[in-house]
Amino acid sequence: MYLIIFDVDGTLVDSQETIYHGLQVGFERVGLPMPDRKTALSIVGRSLEQAFADLVGDKHLDKIPVMADAYRQSKIMRRQQGAEIDPLYPGAREAIDRLHARDDILLGIATGKALRGVRHMQDTHDLHGKFVTIQTADTSPSKPHPDMIERALAETGAEPEQTVMIGDTGFDMAMARDAGVHAIGVTWGYHDHSRLVDEGATRIIHDFQELDTALLEILKFDKETA
Repeated sequence: MYLIIFDVDGTLVDSQETIYHGLQVGFERVGLPMPDRKTALSIVGRSLEQAFADLVGDKHLDKIPVMADAYRQSKIMRRQQGAEIDPLYPGAREAIDRLHARDDILLGIATGKALRGVRHMQDTHDLHGKFVTIQTADTSPSKPHPDMIERALAETGAEPEQTVMIGDTGFDMAMARDAGVHAIGVTWGYHDHSRLVDEGATRIIHDFQELDTALLEILKFDKETA
């Protein structure tokens, strides 16, 4: 049995605008200047408190709980208003459906989001029942710690050599490397090609149409099995 684990933000969904808005709310709440957009979005993939810590530095660590709470409350309010909609990237839904249809593949998620955010994504895009293991920041240390993947392996019984992590950041690649699983980096997210390679990507793909070929090369499973 093969296990394919997806990151969410920057891999399955384009969440740049909603994440950036949430970060702005957090910085405004404590009166700190907002970093430039590239710097702000470079922390996508980390758990929320660690993301704010990366951005504000040691000088303002005391402000992180307030910033994180402001971010979360903003998310909840916007979702209630129907304003927090992150679109799937082109080809993401088809790839999920195609892989889910195979009898020899299990799908999982490993994300810096809270479980509440993952459920919102599933509700928005009708993705309930597709993923047999969902690992989030609620129960695991921030990426790149390998705990999320280790939990996914334990839950599914998959072997590391039959497991692939798919993500858009160096955090995803390093997490996969440290967990002893394969890693596919995608270039449409938040970190560039070179960082993905430097952190241990086994393969790099530029759109979802390249995913099946990359998985075949890495896992060498039967192309026709479904």
